[in-house]
Amino acid sequence: MTGVPARKAATVSGPVLVIGAGLLGSSVGLGLAVQGVETWVWDISPTTEAVAADIGAGRSLSRLVREEGEEAARERVDPQLIVVATPPDVAAATVIRCLREYPAARVIDIASVKVPILAEVEASGEDVSRYVGTHPMSGREKSGPVAARGELFTSRPWVICEHDAVAPETVRLAHGLATDLGSIVTYLDAQEHDATVALISHVPQVMSSLLASRLRQTPLEALGLAGQGLRDTTRIAGSEPGLWVQILSANARPVVETLYGVREDLDRLIGTLEAPTADGARLDIAQLMSEGNAGVARIPGKHGGAPKAFSELTILVDDTPGQIARLLTEIGEIGVNIEDLRMEHSPGQPVGMVEVAVVPTAHDRLVEELDARGWKIVK
Repeated sequence: MTGVPARKAATVSGPVLVIGAGLLGSSVGLGLAVQGVETWVWDISPTTEAVAADIGAGRSLSRLVREEGEEAARERVDPQLIVVATPPDVAAATVIRCLREYPAARVIDIASVKVPILAEVEASGEDVSRYVGTHPMSGREKSGPVAARGELFTSRPWVICEHDAVAPETVRLAHGLATDLGSIVTYLDAQEHDATVALISHVPQVMSSLLASRLRQTPLEALGLAGQGLRDTTRIAGSEPGLWVQILSANARPVVETLYGVREDLDRLIGTLEAPTADGARLDIAQLMSEGNAGVARIPGKHGGAPKAFSELTILVDDTPGQIARLLTEIGEIGVNIEDLRMEHSPGQPVGMVEVAVVPTAHDRLVEELDARGWKIVK
């Protein structure tokens, strides 16, 4: 079901119970709170749960249990939907427990792997018609409820992985949650999902971490020369190791299949660079770089859909307060839409560079207008 278009969905009326009050779970709670949906939150860590409740991500289920008792609390909450936002290694067990303890609720998980969770839930003997796996493709380098944002899912993909036994109402509620939180819904089966995220998410994390590990013994004066390329490629290397142990272990086979291809390309490049002046060596280097060009050109633009070819221009910006805001305001006044934006600034330098991507038909006009307004364009 690759890329099946979004379907008509029911919005979530609640109550919603969020199990796991980390970044994603608390962001779900905050997003629902803005819409007035009754939301409860529970976490194995009392402190994490308390913080999530304090920031408005939901009312504390543990506190309700202490005040009224477990059975009374379960009857009072009576969730329409349960969102399992736990780490991947306990997601399946949590889904199974929720299906057993809340026989009227629909249950989804938002873990980043789907096949092993679905297999364990199906083997449990619980009513799997009330369960569907999902995956919001959004996040931050920071973790925990203090990093949560209600708008975290806005305009981001949210994958729903239907299975043979799932009930239509379960899918409708999963879709309703995603769209209520501003996401763009896509349907994939569990196997296709795991293979896809291995390529577009898990292997990039591995490559970023492997490159960053090379910097451990690098002298600080050398790192001071680092440009935006190093920062871009190592940005996600700061992610939490414990979570990635779980993700990579759970999705090992699809990740390995992708890494086999990376290894072939690395071996090819190493062999070429060991004899860089040999016949055909320069051509092989050029082909490898061109293959990378072709791959990056296929990444969709900000609105999704078919990839677009954008024109780029780089503007020098003085390192003083308000200059970037003024630049973006003036581009808006000119009437040009920015498709992508990157900023680069070397420490200690009086200027930075802002690279903007626009549709090709707007490029020359934007250059002319910015030049007339006194901006310095890098030719």
